[in-house]
Amino acid sequence: MALAMTGAAFAQKGIDPSGVWLTENGDSKVRIARCGSGYCGTLVSVPGPGLDSKNPDASLKSRNLIGIQIMNAGTPSGDGYDGSLYNPNDGKTYSGSLTVKGPNVVEVAGCVMSVFCKRQTWKRVN
Repeated sequence: MALAMTGAAFAQKGIDPSGVWLTENGDSKVRIARCGSGYCGTLVSVPGPGLDSKNPDASLKSRNLIGIQIMNAGTPSGDGYDGSLYNPNDGKTYSGSLTVKGPNVVEVAGCVMSVFCKRQTWKRVN
């Protein structure tokens, strides 16, 4: 029954998404923390050399991805938060959202033109 509840119901119960989350493919961890009226996400672990090699800014291609803010979901909206997401796998920033689906599950979406969206389910790291 709890899994059938919407993100809005969880948001009303005050579930705080702050903490460390494992990305859907299981190769990176993101720390979500309160920032402003919403939440921000910062990379805390990544596979491989961990460099921002796909960044379109040549001066940033050699920076370490650990500690880089990849999510800014600062605008409360409906059942979650809207904002932007940086994808270090392609070096692009997308409009995005963060929705709490339960105490240990969040959904992160990145969209192009607010129409074509890719969603990931992240699980809380204990």
